[in-house]
Amino acid sequence: MKAMLVGENESLVWTDVEDPIIKDDEVLVKIHAAAINRADILQRKGTYPSPEGCPPWPGLEVAGTIESVGKDVPKLSSWKIGDRVCALLGGGGYAQYVAVKYDMLMPIPAGLTLEEASSLPEAYATSYLNLFIEGHLEKGQTAFIPAGASGLASAAIPLAKAFGARVITSVLSDEIAEKIKNLGADIIINSTTQNTAEILEAEEKSGRPVNVSMDCLSGEMLGLSLPYMARGGYWVVISTLAGIETNVKLRPLLTKGLHLVGSMLRNRTPAFKAELLSMLVNNVWPKFESGELRPSVYKVLPIEQAREAQAILERGENIGKVVLRVCD
Repeated sequence: MKAMLVGENESLVWTDVEDPIIKDDEVLVKIHAAAINRADILQRKGTYPSPEGCPPWPGLEVAGTIESVGKDVPKLSSWKIGDRVCALLGGGGYAQYVAVKYDMLMPIPAGLTLEEASSLPEAYATSYLNLFIEGHLEKGQTAFIPAGASGLASAAIPLAKAFGARVITSVLSDEIAEKIKNLGADIIINSTTQNTAEILEAEEKSGRPVNVSMDCLSGEMLGLSLPYMARGGYWVVISTLAGIETNVKLRPLLTKGLHLVGSMLRNRTPAFKAELLSMLVNNVWPKFESGELRPSVYKVLPIEQAREAQAILERGENIGKVVLRVCD
């Protein structure tokens, strides 16, 4: 089979590699589409390698069809050859085939294409984990989800809204704010011309403080904004794209009983990830099938253009997910 290996000067090369050999509890998935994540870019740059035991090439989420099953799979699950599935991977999605443990697979919600389905596993698993498990978000509460134009926010914002939350997000321009209106955020902050902390302070004074933040930016604004959270609120740090340092005022942290939480999906145990995917199928997939949720796919490119597809994320052009089509 072919897979996308990292070559010289951070190039991506569609190269012949050995076919996967599945274990007794795995299935072989023929990959039709793979969605791009920022972790793939970091892996190309050599700073975010695949976990031990995973293929060395990038790719955290895919959709395709089951080609074969390990001998224990029929006893452990209902998966069978020909099933359309999407999967959460530790790595290895930029390829024609991948071996996947049976409990890292999910059925594709009715009505979705394979390209749309490939954009779900990582984004929705990350969003569900950090909004509802780490953040304890409840109906009627307010969530702050910065970087509203990102592929992750394109999942997190409508997901929070679908479960009855109020959502505040931030972007870098009025033009981008206009483009993401369809995601349904109640307040869109232009962080270039507006002060995020001041707006969150005004929201608190109006009786609508932030209960949960799923923060991929962090940096200076985290420390400035944290004091204006609701009592008992959860600020969940999932990345540090805006900086690795901030100044936190400890008094509001103490008096309000605030929670500053660091969270990564990638370092969770396989058992935890399997349970998380089960929650998605039971709690979130019905909202796709009813039309209450829709995937947000910005662009689909052929796998041979993986480098250009990653560049779309690097330039910040995308509103939603960028997807690679591997085969028809």
